Amino acid sequence: MRKKKIIVAVTGASGAIYAKLLLDALTQLPEQIERVGVVMSDNAKEVWRFELGHEAYDDYNFDFYSKMDFNAPFASGSAKFDTMIIIPCSMGTLGRIATGISNDLITRAADVILKERRKLIAVVRDTPFSLIHINNMKTVTEAGGIICPANPSFYSMPKSIEEVAQTVVSRVIDLAGLEQDSYRWND
Repeated sequence: MRKKKIIVAVTGASGAIYAKLLLDALTQLPEQIERVGVVMSDNAKEVWRFELGHEAYDDYNFDFYSKMDFNAPFASGSAKFDTMIIIPCSMGTLGRIATGISNDLITRAADVILKERRKLIAVVRDTPFSLIHINNMKTVTEAGGIICPANPSFYSMPKSIEEVAQTVVSRVIDLAGLEQDSYRWND
């Protein structure tokens, strides 16, 4: 199996736990991953501090880029990143992606991934959805993206909030094409 190059974008939507658990999981898969590039919006850092009570996003041994760093390798298709995961994905970010507005590194990287016909996974974390949200999700889906709402499953009988959130992260890891040990229905 060829190792993957993955972009993780974290926006300011509520749900920092999903981003943390994904970064934790990716650290456990070095045999499948060549490189992880991370970009966080300013609001994402604030939400992480508020919801998780720390700034541990600085502790991961990944390549971090500022939200306006258009020199990041994944700002171009020539860097050949395979997959982009936006977790959580705010509806504002999704709207900019759907309309082709590349005004920061997150939206530029998403534009690159879509134009190169690679895998974009947007873990949307809003409820309820307005018709604008639904139309933006439709547009991104028609462009080749995958909308993966942060809807947890409960058939694994999760016992903590982390286990509930992990059900979403496990699904994202599957969608990214990475192998993992996780609960499988009736397996």
